[in-house]
Order: sequence, then structure tokens, then C-alpha cells
Amino acid sequence: MMNTLIQKSDLLNIIDYEKQRDTYRSELIDYKKNRRFKLGPNILITFENSKTMKFQIQEMMRAERMVHDSQIEEELNVYNPLIPSGDELSATLFIEITDPEKIRPVLDSFIGLTEGVNVFFEIDGEKVAAEFEEGREKEDNISSVHYIRFPFTEEQKNNFVNDSSSISINIDYGEYSHSIVLDDNMKNSLADDFI
Repeated sequence: MMNTLIQKSDLLNIIDYEKQRDTYRSELIDYKKNRRFKLGPNILITFENSKTMKFQIQEMMRAERMVHDSQIEEELNVYNPLIPSGDELSATLFIEITDPEKIRPVLDSFIGLTEGVNVFFEIDGEKVAAEFEEGREKEDNISSVHYIRFPFTEEQKNNFVNDSSSISINIDYGEYSHSIVLDDNMKNSLADDFI
């Protein structure tokens, strides 16, 4: 089940993780190929679930050399809320800017992105809008990382998993408008999060 909350017992200690890391990391990179969507030059959306969040926690434990239960519990408290509930898809949206001189102007151009229907799935013409986590945008600035959820009705979920449905992920904000039609591998990977 891809939307099960992660328990401390699900995690490897840092020594055991280090032994398996190369294989585990390679598998995760391959797994994420159908869960990452580049919408134009500046927006990357990566869909999260228990599998991707477990990897994040393992990597944090490794990087920070976490061995104490209290440290690990803190990470679980950070990452478990990002796991979809079964009636939604959950993602991390990154505003990517490679030119240091353009960071502020590009970020400023996305102020307001978190309001309204600007990032959405379109399933056979019906929109499912992203809901942005609060606190990552102010009147005069916006974070480059956002946690978003796409809440689905039962009918929308059924349409999403239906093989004949045409599904795209879209951003339409001011001058910035991009779309990707999901292929079967992408649809199937995301549809697993509804289970």
C-alpha cells in the first residue's frame, strides 16, 4: 500500500542502510521517473508516497547520522503528513532557477501561484486543482519549494484509473502555461497512490 504512514520499525538503521544504499537509491531514481513532471523551464513536480518519503527519511538519517529514537520520530513527524491519504495525490512543487541573477525576478513572477486554480490535473476536461500548503507565500515573496495536494472525488479517482481517460498535469499562471499528457506508465504509477 503506497499511502501507509511510515513507522520507525519500517526504517533501516544507518549502518544497514549504508550497505544497501546504492541499490535502494538506484531503484528509487528509476521509480520516480514516472512521478516527476517538468512543466516548462521553472516548475518541477514530484509526486510523493510512502515509498518516496521513506527514502527521504533514510537519506536524512544518513546525512545527519541519526541514531536516537527522538531524532527519527521528528523526521517521521515532518514527512508522514506528506503521504497521500488515498483520496488524493500529494506532491512537492519546486520552482527551479539555475541563473543566480534571475532567482528573485523569477520567484517574484510566481507570487500568487498558490491562490486559485493554477496547477491542476485535467481528466477528460474536468480539473482537479492543487491545494498548496499554507505559509510558503507572502504578499511580497514566495518559497521555491511547495507541498501540494490534489483532492479527488470518488468519480474523479475512477476516471483517473480508467485506461481510456486522457489526463494531463498543467500549470496556467499568467504568462507561464505548460502541460504534460500522462502516458500509461505515469498514470499507473500515480493511480497506485489511490490504493
